[in-house]
Amino acid sequence: MHVETWVFDLDNTLYEPCAGLFAQIDARMTGFIMRELGLAREVADRLRRDYWRRHGTTLRGLMAHHGTDPGRFLAEVHDIDLSALGPGPALAAALARLPGRKVIHTNGARVHAERVLAARGLAAQFDAIYAIEDKNYVPKPQRAAYDAILRRSGLDPARAAMIEDDARNLEVPKVLGMATVWLCHGRPGPAPAWVDHRAPALTGFLAGLA
Repeated sequence: MHVETWVFDLDNTLYEPCAGLFAQIDARMTGFIMRELGLAREVADRLRRDYWRRHGTTLRGLMAHHGTDPGRFLAEVHDIDLSALGPGPALAAALARLPGRKVIHTNGARVHAERVLAARGLAAQFDAIYAIEDKNYVPKPQRAAYDAILRRSGLDPARAAMIEDDARNLEVPKVLGMATVWLCHGRPGPAPAWVDHRAPALTGFLAGLA
């Protein structure tokens, strides 16, 4: 009841992981690394995963170690087929009934977020998109990413909640004072200590709140 601002992750949160968008993005990132660094596919794929684990995004690792231009990288890797996404009228209705401001905080590019929201029929439900460009390309879960969004949005963490499918991205919001919701998509196992609420499905969780 205390929440005035709802902060939503984008990928695998506002659509189901079975849509397979990340498989496309991963493949395009691997292809980009192969061409840019002259690596075999297996080596490039391993580097992609290693940079994601160590830096929060593959892009951040490429920028740090190879001086990769972020605009060119993002334009290429987010040029994907969204035909697997369809409108989400039940989710749109649940968002519309949810009181308070609703914003996106994503490690993806702004144009990617806009395309996903359009494909899902959700664009009208959100007041702002905060993308990787808005954080000087510093990704979640690094503290600087959240600080940048707080400065831009003016939201009060003590009166905000964040909903994420990646539990590691909720640790800093919890420290900042936000309520944290892990969208686990039915995955088994205990939630980390910094998770306040565990939701197996987003639409049902939001409908219950409303």
